[in-house]
Amino acid sequence: MKKAPFFVGYLPVPRDLRVFLWIICALLVVGAGAAGYAVGSTQDNPGDGAFRFDYGRQTVTGVIELTPLPLLHVTEGNDRIPAGRTLMMTAGGKAGVPDRAAPLEGQLATVSGVLLERGDLDMLQLRGGQGGLRAAEGDAPAVTPEPLGRWKLTGEICDGKCLAGAMRPGRGLAHKACANLCLTGGIPPVFVSTQPVEGAEYLMVTGPDGTAMPDAAYDRVGQFITVEAEITRHGDLLVMAIDPATMEVSD
Repeated sequence: MKKAPFFVGYLPVPRDLRVFLWIICALLVVGAGAAGYAVGSTQDNPGDGAFRFDYGRQTVTGVIELTPLPLLHVTEGNDRIPAGRTLMMTAGGKAGVPDRAAPLEGQLATVSGVLLERGDLDMLQLRGGQGGLRAAEGDAPAVTPEPLGRWKLTGEICDGKCLAGAMRPGRGLAHKACANLCLTGGIPPVFVSTQPVEGAEYLMVTGPDGTAMPDAAYDRVGQFITVEAEITRHGDLLVMAIDPATMEVSD
């Protein structure tokens, strides 16, 4: 009678068992790969948002506007950022630039940094110190926002930096904690609308009457919501002043 293979820890593995173990290992590797592919295929495509280090350092000049978060209305641009563009700005890490920009409100400033870009959404991460943001000579042209009325929108509040490409995908409930840390640090919040508003899918978020985004909105970051807001055009960027009393979680 043929003896069945038997494993003893201090002896070499029998040949028949070695074959069996190799087959099991191969099946586990293939199965894990197939399971990973199956799970990954169910996830949304994070898109092409990214730090555009390939563009090199970007330096432009424009007018600082506080909404209350700072915007730069570009008056002297370059090949990547043309004059007439309105930029949201951030610093490194989970920090914005409100304190750095506030003393220059209504003045010309030169900014320098790396661009984050996702479709029509872009943001400039400034260098530290005077090299990233400094006063520029010249008279600043007037900046006049254009009211577009009250809208009811459905979408998601995200932090603009991660959404623009610092993180992938940078949205959804899995990103909520990270997003709220960025937003409390002064990074501009961005609303991703399910339907374009005057051709724009991304709108910067503030509170009513020129205030910061209300505390109640932080609880809704990363959720699919419906909200009413007064929308204003600031250069080529739309800003929505949300009414926190109208926020509802959408099905």
